[in-house]
Amino acid sequence: MKRTVAIGRQNFASIREGNFFYIDKTNFIKEWWESGDECTLITRPRRFGKTLNMIMMEQFFSIQYQGREDLFEGLSIWKEEKYRKLQGTYPVLFLSFADIKSKTYAQARKEMICLIVGLYNKYHFLLETGVLTESDKEYFKLVNLEMEDAIAVKAIQNLCSFLHRYYKKKVIILLDEYDTPMQEAYVKGYWEEIVSFIRSLFNSTFKTNPHLERGLMTGITRVSKESIFSDLNHLEVVTTTSEKYAVCFGFTEEEVFGALEEYGLSEEKEKVKSWYDGFIFGKTADIYNPWSIINFLSKKEYEPYWANTSSNKLVSELIKKSSLEIKQKFYDLLEGKSILSPIEEQLVYDRLEQGEKAIFSLLVASGYLKILSFDRQEKIPVSKEPMYELTLTNGEVSILFHSLVRGWFEGVEAEYSSFLKALLLSDVEYMNEYMNRISMEMFSYFDTGKKAYGNDPERFYHGFVLGLLVELKDRYIITSNRESGFGRYDIVMEPRKEELPAIIIEFKVFNKRREQNLEETVAAALLQIEEKQYEKELIARGIAKERIKKYGFAFLGKEVLIGEKE
Repeated sequence: MKRTVAIGRQNFASIREGNFFYIDKTNFIKEWWESGDECTLITRPRRFGKTLNMIMMEQFFSIQYQGREDLFEGLSIWKEEKYRKLQGTYPVLFLSFADIKSKTYAQARKEMICLIVGLYNKYHFLLETGVLTESDKEYFKLVNLEMEDAIAVKAIQNLCSFLHRYYKKKVIILLDEYDTPMQEAYVKGYWEEIVSFIRSLFNSTFKTNPHLERGLMTGITRVSKESIFSDLNHLEVVTTTSEKYAVCFGFTEEEVFGALEEYGLSEEKEKVKSWYDGFIFGKTADIYNPWSIINFLSKKEYEPYWANTSSNKLVSELIKKSSLEIKQKFYDLLEGKSILSPIEEQLVYDRLEQGEKAIFSLLVASGYLKILSFDRQEKIPVSKEPMYELTLTNGEVSILFHSLVRGWFEGVEAEYSSFLKALLLSDVEYMNEYMNRISMEMFSYFDTGKKAYGNDPERFYHGFVLGLLVELKDRYIITSNRESGFGRYDIVMEPRKEELPAIIIEFKVFNKRREQNLEETVAAALLQIEEKQYEKELIARGIAKERIKKYGFAFLGKEVLIGEKE
């Protein structure tokens, strides 16, 4: 009898009690315990079973679940007597920062305080046990919603002390989604405040805590050591490039194909692979996202399930405001190509807008990109960074990124397709109307690319229009900033079908020293196309000259003028 596929269940006990679909990941318990590491941070993309595994850990080790052999019988961890005896023998503190997504630091701090107070309420019975001194009891009462930072940052360590005395065993601390408040803080603008508080909290909880047996944290990103882990020099960090725990999060191909067979979907293996395969942890390839697989097993329809579980706001904003070079690499990724970029596993949030390394590092950590290969340090000069070959993870990520681009033009989307049609049909009047309207609505938000482009607004407009053209990638090979003839063109659109025109676009920002008005700026852009012979590459590929449209885009602040070569 097939097990029921239940969507959204993250409580290990409820899954086991209901005999719902579950792929056995209890070997993670053994692997973690036998590592002997005192404090571990494991990073994985969202919806990869982090919370389910953490709750499983709590329900295996916690004294509160003593005698719950039924939860683990029949699973891999129950094969060894050593672990059957270990179940339910430790005090465990479990916290999750997953829901701390506040708009202000004050609210985020309050929510973290509520979690700590909730732990104290759970163990309120300690006040009646006789293990606490009078001063302990006074401190216990100081842990409330109004407590100051000095009390708050020490509260978990002190609770561990109380539990240690009562149970005669040190405490296991589990912290799920540790980095969610920091991502929100970066987006909402209170990064420095929250880092100061969390650094002190983590130091007290995981570093200077003599009552800690083991600590385990999960998150999406590895926040830089300088930000919050400066004192945690004993921390074992396991990222997506690490060998440890490679198959403990996510489904292997063997597990996915086995599930497809269980539900009579064997014929879907190759299509499921193209949609949902692609994650690589350490040297283990063909890892699938559990959320997408479980939804597919339930609904039997192909949808970007994983991609739709988040607003993807941070990623969208970073790419939208990024440099021309990053937008070109982004376009190449949408074309199914791979790109080369340096990355770093320690994410420095306050540098995310400073270059491609930080942005692509975030995309890799978040699961949007996978590493195909990289130059090991011994093969390159010490002065150079290793370059990683990156590509989109799978089919549903490609769909996500296309939707992100469309989202940039939200509010004017109704005419989005009309602009592209006008571009192909030489409807310059409509193109001008659309671009001027969109520039008034959006360019102030983009801030004409000041952060990304410095004093080169032409590159900002170039990147903006390149984003507009992504929708045409199925009909055109779109290249940007490449050599042709006697110069480097801005954008060339080579048609994939003979009935479509080829298009060359050149951008110019009004220069008052050389031009009287935008009409002269347009003329200068069109003249450059002719003088530099940008059409040469297209003609060499067999495209007749009369099939090539040439546009000049001229800009003055938010004002746009588009002209076509007659």
